[in-house]
Amino acid sequence: MTKHSKSASSYSRRDTLRMMALGGAAGIFAPHLLTKPAFGQKAARTPKGRIVVGLSQEPTVFNPLMAHIEVDDGVHFSVFDALFRIDPKGVIQPNLAVEVPTQKNGGISEDGLKWRIRLRDDVRWHDGKPFTAEDVKFTLELITKPNFRSWRTTGHSLVRDIAVVSPVEITWRMEQAFAPYLSFLTETFVVPKHILEKEADPNNAAFNQAPIGTGAFKWGTRVPGDRVELVANSNYFGDGPYIERLIFKYIPDLTVLYTQFKSGDIDLVGQTYISPDHYEEARKLPSRVVTLEPKSSFESFYLNLERPQFKELQVRQALYAAIDKKAIIDGLYYGVPTPTETFMPRQSFYYNPGLPVQEFSVKRAQQILDAAGWVPGKDRIRVKDGVRLSFTNSTTSGDPLREQVQQYLQQAFAEIGVEMTISNLPAAVMWGEFWQRSRFDSVIVGSTYLIGADPDVTNRLHSNAIGNKGGRGSNNAQYVNPEVDSLLEKGSRTFDPEARRAIYFRVQELVRHDLPLLPLYQNIAVQGHKKGIQGAVSNGNTRTESWNAGAWSWAS
Repeated sequence: MTKHSKSASSYSRRDTLRMMALGGAAGIFAPHLLTKPAFGQKAARTPKGRIVVGLSQEPTVFNPLMAHIEVDDGVHFSVFDALFRIDPKGVIQPNLAVEVPTQKNGGISEDGLKWRIRLRDDVRWHDGKPFTAEDVKFTLELITKPNFRSWRTTGHSLVRDIAVVSPVEITWRMEQAFAPYLSFLTETFVVPKHILEKEADPNNAAFNQAPIGTGAFKWGTRVPGDRVELVANSNYFGDGPYIERLIFKYIPDLTVLYTQFKSGDIDLVGQTYISPDHYEEARKLPSRVVTLEPKSSFESFYLNLERPQFKELQVRQALYAAIDKKAIIDGLYYGVPTPTETFMPRQSFYYNPGLPVQEFSVKRAQQILDAAGWVPGKDRIRVKDGVRLSFTNSTTSGDPLREQVQQYLQQAFAEIGVEMTISNLPAAVMWGEFWQRSRFDSVIVGSTYLIGADPDVTNRLHSNAIGNKGGRGSNNAQYVNPEVDSLLEKGSRTFDPEARRAIYFRVQELVRHDLPLLPLYQNIAVQGHKKGIQGAVSNGNTRTESWNAGAWSWAS
């Protein structure tokens, strides 16, 4: 298990708020900052055994700086390290750094612009080369290279004048203060300069298929379409590893995934976890630990706003009114998820509880479309200005509950004169260019918008984050609202939690009004593992159940 330590510093209330904001505080669990290396406990025994994690989607992107999806994070967190990590309570802890920089300890200047990071001196890459500040500099510079297919450049694009003071110290200047940056750095894994600097095109480097990190596990083998195997890093500086092998097994059918959990073929169920229809049976299984864990992710009916069918707000309002959320949650998901009107998780300090609650009404949906001039054609599908109200909906193949939701919505939309066809794809195809370059009409998707516990959602909702229009981000709905842009920019420069709260409350109001996505419910994960596994702790501030796999072990 990870050891937690507490800072002995004594802050005033004002200082505390400012420090918390700098650390992504007032996020999901109002984070704190640690100045002692909590991820620095050396394993005291020889790794033993293996743990098989069952995943319904296949990990395919192994360079953690490149565009990827949530299921890839399990591998990234196990093979690589970041300067900092965030724990289940929202506490930002040192990882490759020896302390979390603050204004109090001099790591961050009073104006938030100058940063100084002190690094560990006992870290080595999996090939034996020493980790140094040069690797951090190389990583931060690679992220913002124009031709590199970065996952996220928000925040990093503000970094200027990176200077390696010594092998264990690095400094930089921020172009402007960016409150969420510490939280961003908890998900920015450092890559080896001595390997990637030799590559003419890092997008296609051999490293991307057989990565070398500093993490608790080394790359082992990959069998495409089946599994990824990692092996223990016996020279790891931090907690663990306590097992010899960590295996991520790809099982695309959720029913088969659950069956293999019951039979013992897999030891721990990863994303997308145990489907809610199996919860009642699963929690009674002998020698299994099955729990309900609130997640930061939410499920939505996600729209591509550049499609002519969805450009009018009235169409989006009508579609939303035609969705019977209660029937979906109770009938298909056995009441496990929680209905929501926003992307912000309920447990967040920034969750806006005052948003309008969706009211299911087929009649109202029809009235909205009638008033907007969408007239039923001969085939009963509504038409306006030559555009038929017809579109395709996609999601990951092999998810029976989502497929049932699609079938339900298909029928519900037909009642109001809307045609929805279903076209599902394997995860590797679905979440590749099809998703990242907005080649879909609509999708059903589970998304996590927060970074760590910080509320900044620039990467998802700012108009500069539209990848299909040359932006660097995940605004795949191609949503544009100048007021939202302005608020997000203001929020990123604001350090006071209460002031930020007002900003993100307003962002949620605008997004709820504009409906670039139709929010369905906040995810409650049904997580399960064998009773003998120790250290498997859920962390709502990360996107993966394997965030601390280095600390997993089997009971003696």
